[in-house]
Amino acid sequence: MSRLPAAGNTVLMTSEPTAAPRPARDWAVEDLPALDFDPLLTELLREEPVARIRLPFAAENEAWLVTRYEDVRTVTSDPRFSRTALLDRQVTGMTGHMVASKAALNYADPPYHTQLRKAVTKAFTGQSTKRLRPLAQASCDRLLDAMEEAGRPADLMKHLHGPLPMSVVCDLLGIPEEDRAELASWPDLILSSGPGPESSRAAKAQIHGYITRLLERRSAEPSDDLAGVLAESLAEGRINGDEAVSLAMAILISGAHAVRNNSANMVYVLLTRPELEARLRAEPELLPQAVDELLRWIPHRNGVGLPRIATEDVEVGGVLIRAGEAVYASYLAANRDPEVFEDPHGIDFDRTGTGHVSFGHGPHHCMGAMLTRMESEVMLGTLLRRYPELRLADGPEGVVWQSKGLIRGPKELLVTW
Repeated sequence: MSRLPAAGNTVLMTSEPTAAPRPARDWAVEDLPALDFDPLLTELLREEPVARIRLPFAAENEAWLVTRYEDVRTVTSDPRFSRTALLDRQVTGMTGHMVASKAALNYADPPYHTQLRKAVTKAFTGQSTKRLRPLAQASCDRLLDAMEEAGRPADLMKHLHGPLPMSVVCDLLGIPEEDRAELASWPDLILSSGPGPESSRAAKAQIHGYITRLLERRSAEPSDDLAGVLAESLAEGRINGDEAVSLAMAILISGAHAVRNNSANMVYVLLTRPELEARLRAEPELLPQAVDELLRWIPHRNGVGLPRIATEDVEVGGVLIRAGEAVYASYLAANRDPEVFEDPHGIDFDRTGTGHVSFGHGPHHCMGAMLTRMESEVMLGTLLRRYPELRLADGPEGVVWQSKGLIRGPKELLVTW
């Protein structure tokens, strides 16, 4: 259940608020146990929903952080907050290197952003997801067959959550089977603050080279996969070479990495909350609803993503944000806003009403939302059907979690059945 908030109060300022902002908070974004929610986000949501923060890198360049649902939706959809303006700025951040290419969707504003999205939307329709679902199911069955042959206990990260999302995104892009092993480790190197900028840059260079060659092949041999769609857009002059490669890279990296971790987080939740697992086994038709609620509840990343730059003075949540200042929006906190979600820290498979923002909001809403849901439904549904005695091999305390990753998830997820 949910309660809709009052109408938004974000307006262009005509006079300054009288209250001075509090001092900036130092946010170290340290590894948290399992899927614990970041206590700073809970505190700010309750006490200071528009706050000044300093993150681990470039801490001298402070930024704003908004946490309430309505304020997050405002900042992420109002054209007065720009991603393109980030390209000339150094903002306090999670890493010391730029994760996404400068030519990528992440740094584009409309109308250029809209133009880039149009180059790939044909590959992300409901029809495309429907086409990919039986391929995902076949891959899932094949991977679990191999896991059973390897014996118990088995690491689901190795046997399922790692290879299946990579297989689906490769099916989407049209990457041949013989090339897929080469790509497997690159997304982790890019989306981590641990290995450092050199490893990230090297992995990005390797993916860039591979995608460039793939698009050249598709130019000679047209197809209806994503690489074919991009090659067609490139040939027709709707995008250039750097844009085509950056779009493919973004989809490959985020699609494989984010789904791997979040689907594993979902399995961890079910195997540590027996009442939730039992309900899904008894009512398998609830699976799509359950996946959506888990997407809302799971804190799927550490810290925050990319900020935006205010292009003029704007009031958000009663606080004046000046032109030129950086603003982060926390989708994680917005998903736990008690003014919008009743019992926000609880998991309720019967929840209805206001939708979560786990896939973002506004122009940068994730194109792969339908695909992500489909993959998670396939993995969870198949595990529940095939293994009535599925359980963690060493209990919750035996699960090894990733360290220093931008996306949270288990490093290993050992199970038996």
